[in-house]
Amino acid sequence: MKHPQKALTSVRINSLAAPGRYADGNGLYLVVDPSGAKRWVLRIVVRGTRRDIGLGGLRVVSLAEARAKALEFRRVAREGGDPIEERRKAKAVPTFAEAAASTIAQHRASWKNEKHVSAWTNTLTTYVFPVMGDKRVDQIETADVLRALSPIWLSKAETARRIRRRIATVLDWAKAAGYRSGDNPVDGVGKGLPRQTEKRGHFAAIPYNDVPLFVRKLPDVPTNLFARLAFEFLILTAARTNEVLKAEWNEVDLAKAVWTVPADRMKAGREHRVPLAARALTLLRSVHGSTDGSALVFPSRSFDAPMSNMVFLMMLRRMGAAFTAHGFRSAFRDWAAECTNFPREVCEMALAHSIKDKTEAAYRRGDLFEKRRQLMEAWNDFLAS
Repeated sequence: MKHPQKALTSVRINSLAAPGRYADGNGLYLVVDPSGAKRWVLRIVVRGTRRDIGLGGLRVVSLAEARAKALEFRRVAREGGDPIEERRKAKAVPTFAEAAASTIAQHRASWKNEKHVSAWTNTLTTYVFPVMGDKRVDQIETADVLRALSPIWLSKAETARRIRRRIATVLDWAKAAGYRSGDNPVDGVGKGLPRQTEKRGHFAAIPYNDVPLFVRKLPDVPTNLFARLAFEFLILTAARTNEVLKAEWNEVDLAKAVWTVPADRMKAGREHRVPLAARALTLLRSVHGSTDGSALVFPSRSFDAPMSNMVFLMMLRRMGAAFTAHGFRSAFRDWAAECTNFPREVCEMALAHSIKDKTEAAYRRGDLFEKRRQLMEAWNDFLAS
């Protein structure tokens, strides 16, 4: 007999009630079960063996979709492949959202704080997942990346640049894990994006000549005592916000006038010794008896947790200042360069900056601690001037 070709129609499918197998043509059948449920089955020869492959129930797979699936599976079998194995592999490929979760999980251990985790999760969830979160990573193209970045490329330039790097990292992970091949789609997205006019600047810094007056104004800022003292300590030591707010008493040696910041709280990932000048020591001694036994040098109101990293920003806003807490490090560096004769490497080590020259970094073993102590004493004297 002549094999049927597209023998089934929507009207006929709806009228079928008797259990059995009804041919549409080219190995595609609609199976009606005794329960009345209807499902699609493709009978096909795969590598010399006859196989029946389920394509899904009628409620979720229409006649047109069943024919399209059957055509694709026959093509795979004709080329020597296994449609079932191909389908299994396709199901194993993660979506972009799943790949992002795996990427974050792998990088989490190397990130210094939880802010990186929340920043990754929040930005990708807000701007990327609505566009391609449910799409398999092996199907993501440059056009998908472009659609995710275009709405914020000019209005939120810095955020968009960070998201672009995060998308690239996720897709690099997918390629390394064997889920993608070829170039990263992010590489070509720049050709479809307009030029950003926003200038990327440094942290806003206070002129170093204004720092002594700023320090004298700190006691009048409407905030709690620990916040004021922590801010002054940050300025006195030229340290970073995170280093100061999470400082613990077991890091401080008052007798030797040294504060040792552990490697896991340092940007460069190396332990950093900070020489404590006279004013910094006096400040620590004054606060020591007020922490109610807390392990933290500058605890929050509850005494069992560090203050928020927004505390200094809020203080600056109350003072009407247009600079950042981090900018005091820049003020210190400018003062050291313009008002002292200390060598450049001493000033850089006071800020715990990494040595960029690989050869110099390989041979330098010391941290110039005693010279840095003299530098910090001079800085404390300047602040009291």
